[in-house]
Amino acid sequence: MSRVIVIGGGAAGMMAAAAAAGKGHSVLLLEKNEKLGKKIYITGKGRCNLTNACDVQELFDSVVSNPRFLYSAIYGFDNTAVQDFFEKRGCPLKTERGNRVFPVSDHSSDIIRTLADELERLGVQIRLRTPVKEILTDGSAVCGVCLDSGSRLPADAVILCTGGLSYPATGSTGDGLRMAEQLGHTIVFCEPSLVPFNNFSESQ
Repeated sequence: MSRVIVIGGGAAGMMAAAAAAGKGHSVLLLEKNEKLGKKIYITGKGRCNLTNACDVQELFDSVVSNPRFLYSAIYGFDNTAVQDFFEKRGCPLKTERGNRVFPVSDHSSDIIRTLADELERLGVQIRLRTPVKEILTDGSAVCGVCLDSGSRLPADAVILCTGGLSYPATGSTGDGLRMAEQLGHTIVFCEPSLVPFNNFSESQ
């Protein structure tokens, strides 16, 4: 059994932790916020637009360039698998205009609860208010993490799920990008891709 540390308790982090624990690994999830899934709470205006019920090929056809880049991720766990995951765990879903999928309750908290319950069922350890400073290495191998407090936690593998820079108020402050860069990874400049329109009159 390997000891796995997941950095980040958002949607990606919770799913990664569940997947690793489901494979029999000992998993510790570290989240710097006071609760899991902070950004999920505000998605879809608080309703959580979980996925889209369109045909997968329709998704690929809408990608402007190089849809093949997405093949392994989408085919590995497609939109149907996402819906099955939540409905089999007691979170019924509904499909609305534009094939958008939401929880029947219209509460994003139900998505978070379902994920948190799955982590508990699988025995994932969770530590909140625990920011990570850096990923530790031994030669070319990852060997653990160092917390902001200075404490060091050993690990056989570290999964980085901190998000980018999209919404700093929810904790997306670029921590993961910084940690990846410290390990020698090349970081591509991040630009907003989903933003609101602001209509300013000439008088403003």
